[in-house]
Amino acid sequence: MFYLIGLGLGDATDITVKGLEVVKNAKRVYLEAYTSILTDGKEKLEEFYGREVILADRDMVEQQSEELFRDADKEDIAFLVVGDPFGATTHSDLVIRAKQSGVQYRVIHNASILNAVGCCGLQLYTFGEVVSIVFWMDTWKPDSYYDKIASNCHRGLHTLCLLDIKVKEQSIENLMRGRKIYEPPRYMRVREAASQLLEILDKKKSEGVEIAFTENTICVGLSRVGADNQKIVSGTLRELSETDLGEPLHSLVIAGHMHPLEIDMLREFAVDPTTFDKYSEAHCVG
Repeated sequence: MFYLIGLGLGDATDITVKGLEVVKNAKRVYLEAYTSILTDGKEKLEEFYGREVILADRDMVEQQSEELFRDADKEDIAFLVVGDPFGATTHSDLVIRAKQSGVQYRVIHNASILNAVGCCGLQLYTFGEVVSIVFWMDTWKPDSYYDKIASNCHRGLHTLCLLDIKVKEQSIENLMRGRKIYEPPRYMRVREAASQLLEILDKKKSEGVEIAFTENTICVGLSRVGADNQKIVSGTLRELSETDLGEPLHSLVIAGHMHPLEIDMLREFAVDPTTFDKYSEAHCVG
């Protein structure tokens, strides 16, 4: 059997009992190492599991699935994913390839940022479409995710923004020259994502577009959700662009229509509690 096992969001001990039993008895154990990170590294996992863990990078998962599936018809193979196995579309593709190869699979779920984001106090059933905010480059500043945020705002829904991760990425020059030289890992911070959104708002206003949210819109920054040192900060988009939430991973939420209870909860995490004094109910446009 080929097992896709969610690890949760905190440390090595967040794996489920069912998942741990599979890991301890599997022929090989892989750790998917590019869509997210765990606060504990590979060595801590190996210490807790009492066995070797093989790092599976993007190339292996997307282009060498035959190696992942090797002997899965005779032995159990474990594929570990931070959060929940279906938190990234990559893993749906892996399941499709397993079925096409005649490999039986089973999924063992766990918590992901998609449900753990509720720790900030915003109600999960009032979240809209999730968006990803990517790193900008000097010559490439995409902003298509703004339209999805705007759509959520117009419907009064909160928007969870997943922030970019760059692991085992090549520079354009090294890619063109075929050199297997990789850039240091990079993880987008909340303040960087908020700053990009503020720049997008300025651009939209200069184009005469009626913006769906403003620098005064209430937002929430989250870092290391599920870990002992998780941090949650709420405030305006402008305030979060100036706030340091420390080490990765970070996520950003743009609040939609808020119930008074949600506002009371966010006030507990406020950069400046007086920011919330004017709200009894609030919408995206502040």
